[in-house]
Amino acid sequence: MNTAKSILVVITALAMGASLTGCTLGGAAAGGVIGHEATGGSTAGTIGGAVVGGVIGHELGK
Repeated sequence: MNTAKSILVVITALAMGASLTGCTLGGAAAGGVIGHEATGGSTAGTIGGAVVGGVIGHELGK
């Protein structure tokens, strides 16, 4: 069941990111969730994902 929950969280984060395209905060939130799930809850993965997501969101918003 843990795998199913992880997949659901990633899908939700992707959908949220898609609906907030161009938003730095939305990109950071989605990136943080994806980074957290992809690295098994690693703090570094969460922070890294948030940073990358924020940069992508910022660049798309230009």
